[in-house]
Amino acid sequence: MTPSIAGREFSGRSDLRGRILVVNPNSNPAVNILLQGLAERVLPSGVTARVIQPDSGPPAIQTPADRLIAEPLALDLLARHRGYDAYVMACFDDIALVQARRFLRAPVVGAVEASVAMARLVASRFAVVTTVETAVPGIRTVLEGLGATQQCSVRAAGVGVSEAAGAGGDARIDATIESARDLDGAGAIILGSAGLSGRARALGERHGIVVIDAIEAALLLALTGLALTP
Repeated sequence: MTPSIAGREFSGRSDLRGRILVVNPNSNPAVNILLQGLAERVLPSGVTARVIQPDSGPPAIQTPADRLIAEPLALDLLARHRGYDAYVMACFDDIALVQARRFLRAPVVGAVEASVAMARLVASRFAVVTTVETAVPGIRTVLEGLGATQQCSVRAAGVGVSEAAGAGGDARIDATIESARDLDGAGAIILGSAGLSGRARALGERHGIVVIDAIEAALLLALTGLALTP
């Protein structure tokens, strides 16, 4: 069995306490439901998570134009929800990270940086499987900033965020993972969309490869931030 990277080590830590704010910068309520369920499964009993999203804005962040609209809305949400012990930006982008870290006095974790860090622990080469082709250039830009472009490929499954959040597109996602593994030489797969949250374990078992849920990785890194905070 090849499981997803999950929060087993933290689940038994009864001493860990805190509140994490998970910001979904798109306006799709189905994604919020996925994220809340994921947080409840991953986090230990002493840590709670609240998932919020803007009242307006794009239902998916798949183009530079979507990002331009979504980023100020996400920053407004963060500014109005200070006082949490850690923050997770639940988007496969670096939306709002730099700005938020300037005014929030708690760890602010991005999904790309967290999942890339985990992938590097288990594979010398890995791949991002995302939803649609228009999201690929932005993902590559973020990977470049992390120095990961030489070891990480990016493939789009041709599945929209709304379809993915509704558990659709299995055949296309399977085919894309197979291409990343067999053609790109990926030893691990990162699911590069919040709409794909919750699928890592089943996909890992089906394909015999480590599959990393990017939002799960961000939650686990936020837990590490809590553990390190005095």
